[in-house]
Amino acid sequence: MQATTQTLKPLRVDCHAHVYDLKNHPFHSSSGFDTLACEIGTADQFACILEAHGFTHGLLINPLGGYGTDNSCLVQTLDRFKGKFKGVAVVEHGISEDEFDHMAKAGVIGLRFNLNFPSSPSLFAAGAERTLQLARERGWFAQVHYEGDTLLEALPVLERSGVHIVMDHCGRPNLEAGLAQKGFKALLNLGRSSDAVVKLSSIFRFSATGYPYTDVDPFALALIDAFTIDRCVWGSDWPFLRAKERIDHATLLAALYRWIPSEADRQKVLGDNPVRLFGFKSLD
Repeated sequence: MQATTQTLKPLRVDCHAHVYDLKNHPFHSSSGFDTLACEIGTADQFACILEAHGFTHGLLINPLGGYGTDNSCLVQTLDRFKGKFKGVAVVEHGISEDEFDHMAKAGVIGLRFNLNFPSSPSLFAAGAERTLQLARERGWFAQVHYEGDTLLEALPVLERSGVHIVMDHCGRPNLEAGLAQKGFKALLNLGRSSDAVVKLSSIFRFSATGYPYTDVDPFALALIDAFTIDRCVWGSDWPFLRAKERIDHATLLAALYRWIPSEADRQKVLGDNPVRLFGFKSLD
């Protein structure tokens, strides 16, 4: 009898989402901003949504809104889902190396810095250099969320740290300011001159027109050109905190399909790149 080979389902990763478990992990005092009841989603709900849209894995970001620097819900979720999810933590400067190791064992692979939120741990605070060093020693990346020109001051700190850089949400450009605005030009230059990665994510946060988000097209295409298709990943930003209108995976993915008409290139962004960059593996 001839043996048959099983074709494995291609991996697809939503590289930006947040999950909550208010029953076991209530909001923390370090929360950066308030969230609405309709903006809360559980890990089980997110897993269901991923399955419905053909995704196999997710990269979970500890939400500044709600949990701040309390990563306990994130770590518990990673432990529970065992490889389906990986995580990005938000940490206070000065936490122990044992805590870093505990998070790494659970599946944390990066740290997030929110440059425009005073409640976020700062790259310029005492202890930031040590935090970045501990991240680098564990092979973690620094994920950077910013608006406007705040990236300009932060880039020298990030580059000196030697930590790999992942940029959030297309840099959240001001669309009225055009492609030549300083913060966005710095992001494009980073893409051309380094191995940094950009998330083509959360376009609903900075689109002025909303769906189908065509006003974002010139910025997304410029990022794809600067970072190349091999250093772009995609994320939904589920459960869509601070959204200005109804959002879902389908409408956001439609924009990605417009920017990247090649199926092979889309598979790189949605699957191959996250596998290579973040270490996702098949669960089969």
